[in-house]
Amino acid sequence: MEKSRICLLWLAEHPNFPKFQKLLSPGWIPGRRVDNSDQQYAGFRNNIPYLLVLLLLHPCLRKAFEFLYSSSHSINGSPTGHKPNGAAVKNHQPEAKRRFDRRISFDIGFAIVYIFALHGSSALKIILILYTNFALATRLRNEYVPIATWTFNIGILFANELCRGYPYAGFARLLQPWSDVSTSKSGGGWGSYLDSYGGLIPRWEILFNITVLRLISFNLDYYWSSSRPNRIALEKRQLDPSVLSERDRVDIPAEPEDFSFRNYLAYTLYAPLYLTGPVLTFNDYVSQTRYSPQSITRTRTTLYGIRFFISLLTMEVMLHFVYAVAISKAQPAWEVYSPFQLSMIGYFNLHIIWLKLLLPWRFFRLWALIDGIDPPENMVRCMSDNYSALAFWRGWHRSFNRWIVRYIYIPLGGSGSGRATQGKWGTARSIVNMLAVFTFVALWHDIQLRLLIWGWLVTLFVLPEVLAGYLFPKRKWQGRKDAYRMICGIGAVGNILMMMAANLVGFAVGLDGLKGLVHGIVGSYSERILV
Repeated sequence: MEKSRICLLWLAEHPNFPKFQKLLSPGWIPGRRVDNSDQQYAGFRNNIPYLLVLLLLHPCLRKAFEFLYSSSHSINGSPTGHKPNGAAVKNHQPEAKRRFDRRISFDIGFAIVYIFALHGSSALKIILILYTNFALATRLRNEYVPIATWTFNIGILFANELCRGYPYAGFARLLQPWSDVSTSKSGGGWGSYLDSYGGLIPRWEILFNITVLRLISFNLDYYWSSSRPNRIALEKRQLDPSVLSERDRVDIPAEPEDFSFRNYLAYTLYAPLYLTGPVLTFNDYVSQTRYSPQSITRTRTTLYGIRFFISLLTMEVMLHFVYAVAISKAQPAWEVYSPFQLSMIGYFNLHIIWLKLLLPWRFFRLWALIDGIDPPENMVRCMSDNYSALAFWRGWHRSFNRWIVRYIYIPLGGSGSGRATQGKWGTARSIVNMLAVFTFVALWHDIQLRLLIWGWLVTLFVLPEVLAGYLFPKRKWQGRKDAYRMICGIGAVGNILMMMAANLVGFAVGLDGLKGLVHGIVGSYSERILV
């Protein structure tokens, strides 16, 4: 009987099926339709064949460019086989410099073609924003760089949303107020002409948020490098720059000459990570561009590609058999479903959210690995394998989490490390900083009330775990492990339910949809007993 209950979620005989049937598309699994109603994931899914072509074409073009680049420099009297002096051999400098110049030159050339193909004439707006941010970092007095960086980039997030990508037609009306109104309404004029060349993704501002993170990373890495130069950091730790760990690549500043507009442009527009990330800091990008990371091997990259295709197949099977997204979007009569079915709708919704984010991140990371860059893995654990809210957010969009810790949480003071900030005051400070962090995260995702509510709910739902850790420290329960395990189990159930609620509000059904789900699950006394 329970099996038939579950199947009612996707059987055509179900009373709610006509309401979400129009959201389903023909599928490739015989006898099944596919739920391709999530616009964000549909944009990725529909373009997978073209992305695979790009995945193969980009490395081939790089190989061809590097061959021509090496041949050209060999003819000009700088053969790659030239043996430098002993000190240079020890420090790998000549080969590292050649590798760096080759890669940066290709990255810039490919990136310019790439963004013009993606955004058409709007690529000029992107380059203008990039230049303005670069000028703030390099032309202002050093002490003004952080506040100017944050003000400018948060302002850009709001301006992009409010001005809808700054259409050229609007600039034309400002610059030529005397122009004929009828001409502008009929689509004439140079502004409308430029707007008509929008590229493959005309709404460039939707995906620009990820670039904002790179802009901030460059500026703050540049700001911090002035107080701790590269050579001093390497000598102090006695490190070889060619074999740095991931943490050292992020932490050790780039060389002063690396903070040039050329390198900045190559970093912010690096093609494999441009659209969705994972987020790579400027220091890390420069280090990996100069020295090939030892973590990249052919076997590891091949296995990672297999993992991607297995995840893609899993998503396809779910979309063909579990229509949770279409059901949520159709706003059906929730009372038709049993409490168990409603719980499964929410649960499967979260799994689809997890997969729809994992797949683009994993694809573009695979592209970067093939290209010789090893960015952080964004999803390190399945959402069902998390019972801790804090651990959940460390593993969900992990590169963004690390970015937040480096550029926001630690500069704000984190949880405090001094004696005055230990204990309950340290916990309170950590919670306040976490509220500031998740407010930024919500605004960064999109300037919408439901995402602000999501950010505040996440902070609120982390509080029980923080307070429980303060009230029930593990060291005091060493002699009562079974009792402590029961307490952890109760907390885990609460954490999972709260994480489900927060993410359903932010990324699936919204606050009203969540109210309908909750009311359907626990709306009557008998249903409460069943739950």
